[in-house]
Amino acid sequence: MNPMHSHDMTNHAATFACGELCIVNKPATSPTLCVVISQEEAVIECYEVLALTDNPSTSGDNWFLLSEATASRSAEYLDLRQPIFTGPMNIASRQGQLSASTIEALLRALVQRQVKRYSQHKFPSKAFQPGQNAVAVSGKVLDNNDIQHMVDASLDGWLTTGRFNAQFEKALAEFIGVKHVLTVNSGSSANLLALTALTSPKLGDKALQKGDEVITVAAGFPTTVNPILQNGLVPVFVDITLPSYNIDVSQLEAALSDKTRAIMMAHTLGNTFNIDAVVRFARQHNLWLIEDCCDALGTTYAPSVELTDYRGQPIALNQPRHVGTFGDIATLSFYPAHHITMGEGGAVYTNNGQLKLILESFRDWGRDCFCEPGKDNTCNKRFSYQLGQLPCGYDHKYTYSHLGYNLKISDMQAAVGLSQLDKVTGFIEKRKANFQRLYAGLASLQDYLLLPEAENNAEPSWFGFAITLKQGNRADFIQYLEQHKIANRLVFGGNLIKQPYFEQQSYRKVGELTITDQVMNDSLWIGVFPGLSDEMIDYMIDTIQSYFKV
Repeated sequence: MNPMHSHDMTNHAATFACGELCIVNKPATSPTLCVVISQEEAVIECYEVLALTDNPSTSGDNWFLLSEATASRSAEYLDLRQPIFTGPMNIASRQGQLSASTIEALLRALVQRQVKRYSQHKFPSKAFQPGQNAVAVSGKVLDNNDIQHMVDASLDGWLTTGRFNAQFEKALAEFIGVKHVLTVNSGSSANLLALTALTSPKLGDKALQKGDEVITVAAGFPTTVNPILQNGLVPVFVDITLPSYNIDVSQLEAALSDKTRAIMMAHTLGNTFNIDAVVRFARQHNLWLIEDCCDALGTTYAPSVELTDYRGQPIALNQPRHVGTFGDIATLSFYPAHHITMGEGGAVYTNNGQLKLILESFRDWGRDCFCEPGKDNTCNKRFSYQLGQLPCGYDHKYTYSHLGYNLKISDMQAAVGLSQLDKVTGFIEKRKANFQRLYAGLASLQDYLLLPEAENNAEPSWFGFAITLKQGNRADFIQYLEQHKIANRLVFGGNLIKQPYFEQQSYRKVGELTITDQVMNDSLWIGVFPGLSDEMIDYMIDTIQSYFKV
């Protein structure tokens, strides 16, 4: 890249390809070595090659490293802030061509600079004006890095799960402290997959059979319960307690029958259910336990009694660990309302290697093969199996052991999730801070409102701030909040057995679900997500205090 003295003049009508190294005559300066990016008619866009002894100290996306320094030569960079526009008559000579991989990396860098500019324009910070701007109950918090990741994945042209998905699953597993994470296309699909996996014949006598019972609660989101019904199983509903909004564990024994085979429940609004009691009960009665953590990414729990994992090994006492790592399978959602987002998306996770393979099979069409997309013959026995009534050697990639689905995500989604995961700790801390600010501000209203409380031994990563009215009319209160542009939501389905779709369903319940009905009639929640500023939280506090004339 050096012969600056060359006098081989190019034809003025010549064309130049992306990645060509050329000597360019610049007005009032010496000829310089440049990299051609594009030519449109008589206009050539190129960038000067700069030999620098020190690494550029300015923003990393302003510079592109063309070649590393050696003992005899300085590192060479392109300053992406300073394109040169010239014409063929100013090209003195051609000096070579960058490799295809370097051209691709350079073009990606240029694209990403423009994506960053666009993102900063599209998603600017806006000052909050109380009473004029809406206070959302939940929402995505995106920055330019998220958009850049998504575009970077799209430039691969791979589209389905690929390198970004592999990175995301690995990073999420490390964050949670679990062995196996599998992405799926939604939190609802994650719940369906988790429960359906437990029906696999590969589990032998432990497989769930039609008519078996699964203990759950009715105060929650439908797709925590729906997979029970969709698999021909019978939900058994127990009541909840306030102010935790989670299962009343004193009713577990009453829910148990000779048909009980599993427990499946959510950690409501980020607050854990009583893990000590539920896990001990599940292990004592040899029940599967699915933890719906869709609202609880980042929530931890420190058990205060002796518990065991799925292998019968003790779980450390008084040591916080992430929810989802106590039961057999756990689920997450990455819908925009949740702790991190990829638009649509979710995940299942487990420490059980057998369950991981079953989950993967159900997710990937039900196939028996466990090769990653684009891979073949990972087991080295692709044409050696004899399964079912198929002929021996039938292609393992086209052998199906389960009645499966296709629940995978795109690599663009995974790329956004990976970028969001870099910020998850900050997101969680902001949720906690917003919750504490709301609680402190509304503490004076406890004659009117029942405020939420964390479960003992739990450190919730709050999804929302639940409120149950002790007096007054909820509909009037909600209308007041809406008039003041404060968004709110009910506690999901309220009492699910009173939803229209449940009229034809088979289920069993313990008692009258009195507290569940109270939540259905008197409860709601407001937001704590990291997109809410202190000013927004204070506005909510002031507005609610004004409603109760405090």
